[in-house]
Amino acid sequence: MVAMANFDWHAERTDLSGIALLDRAPESEGIDLRQVRLYRQKRLREQMVKYGVDAVILSDPVNIRYATGTRNMQIFSMRNAPSRYLLLTAKRSILFEFTGCSHLADGYETVDEVRASKTASFVASGPNIEKKERVWATEMAELIIHIIGRPVSEITVGLERLNANTAIELRDSGFKIVDAQRPVEMARAIKSQEEVKCVVASLRATEVAVGKLREAIRPGLTENELWSVLHKSVIEQNGDYCETRLLSAGSRTNPWFQETASYKIKPNDLVALDTDVVGCHGYYSDFSRTFHAGPDSPSEEQKQLYRTAYEQVTHNMGILKPGMTFREYADQAWDIPAKYYKNRYYLSAHGCGLTGEYPYLYHHGDFPDAGYDGVIEPGMVICVESYIGEEGGTEGVKLEQQVLITETGIELLSEFPFELTLMN
Repeated sequence: MVAMANFDWHAERTDLSGIALLDRAPESEGIDLRQVRLYRQKRLREQMVKYGVDAVILSDPVNIRYATGTRNMQIFSMRNAPSRYLLLTAKRSILFEFTGCSHLADGYETVDEVRASKTASFVASGPNIEKKERVWATEMAELIIHIIGRPVSEITVGLERLNANTAIELRDSGFKIVDAQRPVEMARAIKSQEEVKCVVASLRATEVAVGKLREAIRPGLTENELWSVLHKSVIEQNGDYCETRLLSAGSRTNPWFQETASYKIKPNDLVALDTDVVGCHGYYSDFSRTFHAGPDSPSEEQKQLYRTAYEQVTHNMGILKPGMTFREYADQAWDIPAKYYKNRYYLSAHGCGLTGEYPYLYHHGDFPDAGYDGVIEPGMVICVESYIGEEGGTEGVKLEQQVLITETGIELLSEFPFELTLMN
């Protein structure tokens, strides 16, 4: 009998020296994960102070991971919020972990205490849900008041994904209730040097996966079969999951956002994908590429689509710089030709960290209705987008690059090459 490898699927623990921790090698070489966790929690607390928030209750597992580094059934927790949640104040970090999972937070310097969560959902409570919500809110209110040490009327609490009745009960307890998104997103927007190493590790793993996908492209293969090549490689390299199903071929590349399906790739189809990989250390690896299935050379129409998308990405990368406002970016961004405008991608660029995040940078034409102002800062990771496909056209091209904003300009993080046969 062959002994199975003993893996710890909930990584970054420090108390299990005999177990091969998944976040330790090889993608963790040269990364101080303890410093990553401490920086992120410190930054979140700084933003809470800046925006006058005394406590946050986080139930989004991505934000819990940002604040503590802990991971537990991330997709399940998204669907079943709040099955686990975090109370964070200036001095305390209390993780309410899913039943039977308290050991998963052992050894984390970012967690002061672990308690069993109480899931106030209809599935867990049935007709007793309102009673359970009241009890949940009462116990949480008492804990917050005890930790903060001020009258309830003087305490501001930031909430995110909680039951409506739970939030109402907390408000009725006397707290000032605000949305937790602002301090959380503003914290996540600026990465430390160690965080950037995590981003790069995730990108390198995803690039390996995309390379295998590219090699597997052939007419007769279904989109699903091709997409599975990426998934397999991502998981093998200790990535987490793909957040979307954005791979399509042939006529299904126009318009964009047609999810991967059983369509069989035809000879000389374009094959377009957006990685959207939650990869190593939970960091989002987000770049897009378009390939040609062969066996013949790409058509002139396919090349023109590709060159146009490439022009948009490179132009917009070229204007990015620290200190630029979001409005200035929109004003200077590449002008989308009229015939491609209808099918444009919904953003020009966006922030990227543990997921797609703040800021959203809009096209010039969309800024008056959708845009907001802000400043591009060093430490932001930005994904620059392009989708080019004519309304009623036969195919489209998706390209995207991931860059770091530095003190002087940008640093390209995504290194997967473009297709010379589609550019020439």
